[in-house]
Amino acid sequence: MSSVYIIAEAGVNHNGDPDLAKKLISECAKAGADAVKFQTFKAETLVAKSALKADYQKNCTGSDESQFDMLKKLELDYDIHKELMSYAEAKGIQFLSSAFDLESIDLLDELGLPVFKIPSGEITNLPYLRKTARLGKKTILSTGMSSMEDIEAALTVLRENGAKEIVVLHCNTEYPTPMEDVNLKAMNTIGEAFNVEVGYSDHTLGIEVPIAAVALGAIVIEKHFTLDKTMPGPDHKASLEPNELKQMVAAIRNIEKALGDGIKVPTASEKRNMAVARKSIVAKKDISVNETFTEENLTIKRPGTGISPMEWDNVIGTKATKKYMSDDVITL
Repeated sequence: MSSVYIIAEAGVNHNGDPDLAKKLISECAKAGADAVKFQTFKAETLVAKSALKADYQKNCTGSDESQFDMLKKLELDYDIHKELMSYAEAKGIQFLSSAFDLESIDLLDELGLPVFKIPSGEITNLPYLRKTARLGKKTILSTGMSSMEDIEAALTVLRENGAKEIVVLHCNTEYPTPMEDVNLKAMNTIGEAFNVEVGYSDHTLGIEVPIAAVALGAIVIEKHFTLDKTMPGPDHKASLEPNELKQMVAAIRNIEKALGDGIKVPTASEKRNMAVARKSIVAKKDISVNETFTEENLTIKRPGTGISPMEWDNVIGTKATKKYMSDDVITL
C-alpha cells in the first residue's frame, strides 16, 4: 500500500439488491477509490433475535422491526459475492468485505480475498481474531469503541497467530460521529504505542476529517458510500454520495502529492522565482573605482542575481574594482 488506500464502504447500502450493489461498485470505480467494501454475515450467527437496534439504526429504519429482521434483509449469499467480485474486477476496483461471523470468514477466504478487514465490533472476539489471523493475509483492524487495552489485546492475538501487514484504523462508531468525538490525534497515538501503520475509518458527515487524517499520516481511509442518502436503510444518511466520494478521493490524492518526501530544498517550480523574490547587495549611490564599500554607499534590494546579503560583512571594507551607478548590483 504505497499510496493511501481508499476504501469506499458500500456496506449494506445495497439494501439486499445485487443490481444496486453493482451500481455502487461502478460509482466507486469512477470516483477513483482503490477498493469497494461490503459486509458479509448470516443474521442467525451475527445477532440474537432479541437484540435491540442502535439509536442511529432506529432513527434511519424505525423501531418496529428487530435488529435481526433488519439485517436478515441485507444478507448476500456466496453466489452474489462471487458475482460482485467479478464485476468489481471488470471495473478495475478491489472487492473487499468485512466478515461478521466465523462462517463468513470461510466464505471470504474461499473467494480469495487478499485483504481481511476486521470491523470494530469484532475487536474483542477472540475466536474471530484468531481465525482471521491464521489465514496469514493482510489485515486491517478497526478500533471503534476501543480502549488502548482492547487494541493491545487484539494485536497480540493477531500477531501470535500469523496475521501479516497489520494496519490499525482509528475509528469512532457513532453514525454520524460528532466532530468533538473524532479525536483524530489518537490515530498516531495508536501507531506510536503499538509500532503499527495506521489509518482512519470515518463516520463524520462530509469529507474534511478523512482528508485531515491523510495529512496526519493515515495510509488507509475508509468511508461509507451510497447512491442516495435519502434511501431507506441504516447507513445511508451517514454516507457520501458519488460526487462527494469523487471530491474526497481527489482531495486525498492532492494531499498525498503535497506531503512530499519531507526533504526541505527549493523545488523546481519555485527556483525561477528566487532571482525575483530574493535580494542582492547593490549600490546605494554612485561609487568610484577603489572606493571602499561601506554601509553608507551600499544597500540591499531586489533582484537576487548578485551577491547574497548573507555576505554583507565580507563585502563591507573591500574596495570597488569598477565604477557603480546607484542601484547597480555589486560584483566582486
